[in-house]
Amino acid sequence: MTLHAPYDPDNIFAKILRGDMPHVSVFEDEVALAFMDVFPQAEGHTLIIPKKVEARNFLDMPTEKLGAYMERVQQVARAVEKALNPDGVVVTQFNGAPAGQTVFHLHFHILPRFEGTRLGAHAAGQMATPEQLEPIASRIRAAV
Repeated sequence: MTLHAPYDPDNIFAKILRGDMPHVSVFEDEVALAFMDVFPQAEGHTLIIPKKVEARNFLDMPTEKLGAYMERVQQVARAVEKALNPDGVVVTQFNGAPAGQTVFHLHFHILPRFEGTRLGAHAAGQMATPEQLEPIASRIRAAV
């Protein structure tokens, strides 16, 4: 998929925002929604997406909406760090399929990193169940 293309309103994150797909939420307000990745690369892998925009990636995001959205990204990253006490935190984002993007709605990954623990593959591996994700999400939610 090219870097620039029309926004697909049927992408999985758009469906989550409309309430058409389930998710395990950790934070939501008028600007953003943060939820657990169902293909976690690490325990506590959280995604945060902007609301009320049709931005496929960071390059498409309206500049005037970036500040508020990035504040939420930082807020959730801090909550992940507080809740899980990792040795490090990766905050990353992909633009276009060749860069690793698999869902074409802007999103940031927040990945807690623990010394000696390898990350799983991006968008691969075993799908986690809501029952597996909820205890971790509850800790993050409490720290937001």
